[in-house]
Amino acid sequence: MRVLLIGSGGREHALAWKIAASPLLTKLYAAPGNPGIGQDAELVRLDVADHAAVTAFCKDKAIDLVVVGPEGPLVAGIANDLRAAGIRVFGPSKAAARLEGSKGFTKDLCARYNIPTAAYGRFGDLASARAYVEKVGAPIVVKADGLAAGKGVTVAMTKEEAFAALDACFEGSFGEAGAEVVVEEFLTGEEASFFCLCDGATALPLGTAQDHKRVGDGDVGPNTGGMGAYSPAPVMTPDMVERVMREIVEPTMRGMAELGSPFAGVLFAGLMITDNGPKLIEYNTRFGDPECQVLMMRLKDDLLVLLNASVDGQLSHMSARWRDETALTVVMAARGYPGTPEKGSVIRGVEEAQADGVRIFHAGTAINGGALVANGGRVLNVTATGATVAEAREKAYAAIDRIDWPYGFCRRDIGWRAVAREQAN
Repeated sequence: MRVLLIGSGGREHALAWKIAASPLLTKLYAAPGNPGIGQDAELVRLDVADHAAVTAFCKDKAIDLVVVGPEGPLVAGIANDLRAAGIRVFGPSKAAARLEGSKGFTKDLCARYNIPTAAYGRFGDLASARAYVEKVGAPIVVKADGLAAGKGVTVAMTKEEAFAALDACFEGSFGEAGAEVVVEEFLTGEEASFFCLCDGATALPLGTAQDHKRVGDGDVGPNTGGMGAYSPAPVMTPDMVERVMREIVEPTMRGMAELGSPFAGVLFAGLMITDNGPKLIEYNTRFGDPECQVLMMRLKDDLLVLLNASVDGQLSHMSARWRDETALTVVMAARGYPGTPEKGSVIRGVEEAQADGVRIFHAGTAINGGALVANGGRVLNVTATGATVAEAREKAYAAIDRIDWPYGFCRRDIGWRAVAREQAN
């Protein structure tokens, strides 16, 4: 098969690495890719926002399958345009991608189909949103309705923090994404990520993971796109997985089909496991980043076979097998992230750090004058496997200590909940 992978981050590097291992693959292209992805694929200069150009490339290169990594192109409808041209594509339609593209749409779906989630209000103006916060009080969560690169969510512990978050949204800090907001109940519990492959009718449970959103150790500081993750998530017991499928995923699949937008692709449920059971925090319509990295390290099966089954509506005949080991990834970010990251600093020792069950996925890198340099906020995903979370974490941090990058930083406590569980047992 000839495959085009769209995207340039750590998630896409993990997908490229896994797709490249498939015996079905004859040629892998990536647009635009990054230096790490270039080790597994031929990089092509394509403006992925130009759907006509992507379509023309696929026709010219006889592409058999397009795999869309990030959410932006999906919400913009790239899957629709490719399918209209007769090109097979893994990823949801524009209408189905509203599950990620509009938090308000998802909350309304939950209300309509009795999917457990936090109580909420939707607002298109500042005054109404402020009045709701005054009425409900704090702690409370303020979310920009649209895509904001993981940065449009504020967990406000005081009303003043909530008002500041509302001001930021309506004053344009998140562009069009903040033109509407969702204000919702603050949930207590333990967060978890749950992934399914979907073909419009069937949802095949994939893996579980736990992400670390806050920038600093101890879960302090602003939210980020994710500073690390591990899989599996111990809180997602077999019984909990069954509940999530029955109470959250399956009603969502039925609801989207009834609305005329059957969901096909990756359904990524961000969950809060409360004392009353699982509640949906939000949906993403693609693999998580950095959760994809740990999932790909644990997946035994041929990813390309599974992606094809999703595209062809054959998931009811499939299963996914997982390695027993834990996988853990630590994000190395550029100084200044999640604000304005410092770009251009030289990174040394990445290849030498890859040993003993450790793989380093490139997220925001470039080549400048023959040297590997930082070219984004989240720059490297140092990923390791081990018999326990503690062992995987020890390997990952040992690899980080072998990387020479004075301008990078990372959290030093990824996996702390799971390690504490292991020590308690």
